[in-house]
Amino acid sequence: MLSLPNLLTLSRILAVPILVFLLWRPSPVDYAVTFVLYCIVGLTDYLDGYLARAWGSISRLGQFLDPIADKIMVAAVLVMLISSRKANPVPEIAGLNIIAALVILLREIIVSGLREYLAGLQVSVPVSALAKWKTTLQLVALGALILGGALPQVPWVHGVGIICLWFAAALTLVSGYDYLRTGHRHME
Repeated sequence: MLSLPNLLTLSRILAVPILVFLLWRPSPVDYAVTFVLYCIVGLTDYLDGYLARAWGSISRLGQFLDPIADKIMVAAVLVMLISSRKANPVPEIAGLNIIAALVILLREIIVSGLREYLAGLQVSVPVSALAKWKTTLQLVALGALILGGALPQVPWVHGVGIICLWFAAALTLVSGYDYLRTGHRHME
């Protein structure tokens, strides 16, 4: 249970309140520290899976906690960034960015519920390649938005974050539809 991969996953969960605290006080220095921590959290996400596979120590706890850690971190950082005026420097379009964030959050809730329902039927739904791309794009978007807060004098970084956020929202819709279509077959 307390293998290194599981400890790395748990560290990601424990890092979320620190990320939220740092984003609560959005100064460029706080954003810079948040970006470094965010990168470390991303590295642990890669390492926990790599080490678990390399050492043959894939555990049920790890399989359970890994996606939860990802979703908690993405949801918390996304909410903090979108609610922050720093992440939405143009008030006229700030509301539109909230739509992209809601699409991402709602899909995560729906797919998690679907997975739980299907698990009760003993149906496994593996993560699709499209969902992995969606997650990667979400993580890049959030990283760029955090870095954009640390570098307000370089506005294109923030722009990259917003563009990636919208592409992630689009992939979120497509991959969510794929999961629902797969799940629907088992609901009849």
